[in-house]
Amino acid sequence: MADDLLKKVVEIVGEEAQITKVEPEGPELGIYTRNPKYFLEHDDAVAAIASTLKKRVNIRSDPSILQPPEKSKEIILQIVPEEAGITDIQFVPEMGTVYIEAKKPGLVIGKGGETLKKIVEQIGWLPNVYRAPAMESKILKGIRKVLIKHIKDRRKFYKEVFAHINRPKTSNKQWVRVHFLGASRFVGRSSYLVETPESKILVDAGADVSGNGPMIPEWEVLRMPLDEIDAVVVTHAHLDHSGMVPYLLKLGYKGPIYATPPTRDLSALLQFDFVDVLVKDGKEPPYSERWVKEAALKTITREYGEVTDIAPDVRITFHNAGHILGSATVHMHIGQGFHNIVFTGDLKFGFSRLHNPADTRYPRVETVVIESTYGGRDDVHPPRRETEEALHRLMKDTLEKGGKLLIPAFAVGRAQEIMLTLESFYRKHGYEWPIYVDGMIKEASAIYTAYPEYLRRDVQRRILSDDSPFEMEHFVYVDSYAKRDEIMEGGPAIIIAPSGSLTGGPAVDYFQRLAEDEKNAVALVGYQFEGSLGRKLQKGIREIPVKMSNGKMRALHVKARVETLHGFSGHSDRKQLEAFIRHLPQKPSRILVVHGEEDKATTLARDLGRMYRTESYAPRLLDVLRLR
Repeated sequence: MADDLLKKVVEIVGEEAQITKVEPEGPELGIYTRNPKYFLEHDDAVAAIASTLKKRVNIRSDPSILQPPEKSKEIILQIVPEEAGITDIQFVPEMGTVYIEAKKPGLVIGKGGETLKKIVEQIGWLPNVYRAPAMESKILKGIRKVLIKHIKDRRKFYKEVFAHINRPKTSNKQWVRVHFLGASRFVGRSSYLVETPESKILVDAGADVSGNGPMIPEWEVLRMPLDEIDAVVVTHAHLDHSGMVPYLLKLGYKGPIYATPPTRDLSALLQFDFVDVLVKDGKEPPYSERWVKEAALKTITREYGEVTDIAPDVRITFHNAGHILGSATVHMHIGQGFHNIVFTGDLKFGFSRLHNPADTRYPRVETVVIESTYGGRDDVHPPRRETEEALHRLMKDTLEKGGKLLIPAFAVGRAQEIMLTLESFYRKHGYEWPIYVDGMIKEASAIYTAYPEYLRRDVQRRILSDDSPFEMEHFVYVDSYAKRDEIMEGGPAIIIAPSGSLTGGPAVDYFQRLAEDEKNAVALVGYQFEGSLGRKLQKGIREIPVKMSNGKMRALHVKARVETLHGFSGHSDRKQLEAFIRHLPQKPSRILVVHGEEDKATTLARDLGRMYRTESYAPRLLDVLRLR
């Protein structure tokens, strides 16, 4: 196959390009050349290859033209302006690539790519430039190190994936069905299997972190070997969508995982923390850190808008979901236009300080699988301005009387949204109260700064101008229990800490210390899982049994003020869910409602069906529906 591909590529670009080999790289092709400058000067050459072969193309330098790494590093540092802020240079001889991490990647590339061309001319290596986070990130550094260290294994894996995607079709039949293996009339452990005569695609592999039921999706009902699954597609990093991906690998799945680059990195962050929290709680985690690293190695990243074949009859395209960094809706194109499905994952079709609203520009849609976290008829969130004003009042009232405001927030998404909001208050009013940011929020925020292109333009512009909103002087990042004692003994302050639903983590520790003082307050800004401490507080329960640090139980009498601020949610409310369907390019023939408590899912399904005169249903757990 490789020889045939080589001949085709040479026919397309000619002998001048000096192509030496063509190598499969998962759903892509690596084109090795002794004249990489040719491709820098002929943009249309790459487009011509991709168009003819229907594959995304990566240009690689042939090993024969590469200068020694040490000499090449010196030349790179001489060519690239010092103000580019290069933080790391890594060479990958197997792929003729040098990875250059810099604070200002644009200066490494140069106007019209001129700096890149100089680098290639002098050292032969083809640079792959990526942005350094504005704040140090151990996760990013670790993932990039692991990916380079295991490049030989990844190349072998890519060849296997390419062969699997391009295998001959075995059937002339056409049908599509979906197995609902989690998050069906409840929130948690999202997982859906899309099956055709040729392929099996798993969308999401989430955990139930609420503690109310089984942790793992109902995969055992499939009664099939895991190696029959062609691909796993992850919509975003939150654990109820990504948390069981490493467990799948532990069980024996050996195939690819498709996600956006931020989803890969944030998933690893949350999965490492998931394992750590369970171990600290004396529980056996379903997988070890080894499998988290394996998941990162098996992940093939895709940007929004990139069309990718993932099976003989299935291709996917990620679109912005507006929920958290890198969150995606998945457009799944089956067969030659046979059927088109959109999985929304978690969806925000409304205003956010961080992200643009969810994209609706799909080429075709027949079936929509949509979330319903806030799908009830009364689930209409107040306007964002009102919500921010309410937070501002609560903050001032609490701090001016000497209290502390605790904001439990999910470390990925809600924490950054709240930080941007508070930063705007401080810029406008000149407040001096400290804002303590605890747990892994700092690491998550650092990853946000590495991917500004996924953020709203104003936030993107600030990060690119070395004015990251996550580094305001009043943000004090907390990394020790001793610091928490200082905070408790100190004066008025705001505390942002995970978890957002008070199911564990630093927020619970702070809550236990603050709850019995009426000067203090708690602002609930995200979804509160059924059975969680946050949900109990929303229901007005003010006497709560808690386990203290010495292991004994006692009744906690909550005297602190508790406010719920729905307008900060990263999920769409009822009106936004309806608007998302209304803005689709065509009316779907079927709407399947998932990821919501039973009354919300069934109500939304019934109302959408009536509103748009289309088939609409809230599948039950273990339902199998034939779509066509």
